[in-house]
Amino acid sequence: MNDPAESSATICGLEIRRADLAEPAGGRVLVECTLDEGDFHDLDLSEVVFKRCSLRRARFDGARLGGGQFLQCRGGEASFVGADLDEAVVTGGDFNNASFRRAKLTSARLQRCKLTGADFTDAGMLGVVLEEALLAYARLPGMAFRKSTFRQVDFSEADLRKCDFRMAVFEDSSLRNASLDGCRFEQADLRGADLGGVELMDARLFRGAVISRVQAAELLSQLGLRVL
Repeated sequence: MNDPAESSATICGLEIRRADLAEPAGGRVLVECTLDEGDFHDLDLSEVVFKRCSLRRARFDGARLGGGQFLQCRGGEASFVGADLDEAVVTGGDFNNASFRRAKLTSARLQRCKLTGADFTDAGMLGVVLEEALLAYARLPGMAFRKSTFRQVDFSEADLRKCDFRMAVFEDSSLRNASLDGCRFEQADLRGADLGGVELMDARLFRGAVISRVQAAELLSQLGLRVL
């Protein structure tokens, strides 16, 4: 194995355990490594790059992962509870049912990844970028998404209660059957959102938001009215 003290070390195709990452080594690159079910809690893994690695059920609780990158990794049921992921990048890959409870994700980028059932309860997500992300059944209650732009983000069936979507823009995204109690949508542009499953009584949540004629017609059809 490469010397872990070398900040530019690249480790390829190995099974990684806690001792292999115990010493801080910013800039280290792990390629096609296996970390499944490993315990890496509280380690300093700042700016480490994980490329096509397997992280299934690995534990990174409280770890420092700021500025790190997860590129096309498989991290189903991994745990990042209380971890520092500020400015981290997650591109591609599968983190279904992973836990990010109380994690710090300020200015992180989550792009082209699967996060079905992921739990972001009490996470800090100020300035987070979500693009081409599957967040169906995810838990994101109380998140502040004011002025955010969502491109191809699927929030179907997600728990979005009390989220702040004021002035947010939805492009080719979905809120179908999501839990939206207590959300704020003032000045949000919802024309690019699938609002399927929203009942007319729930539509009061969208007061002050912009919707399309098609969306308005779908809501009014519940009263037997037609928009011509």
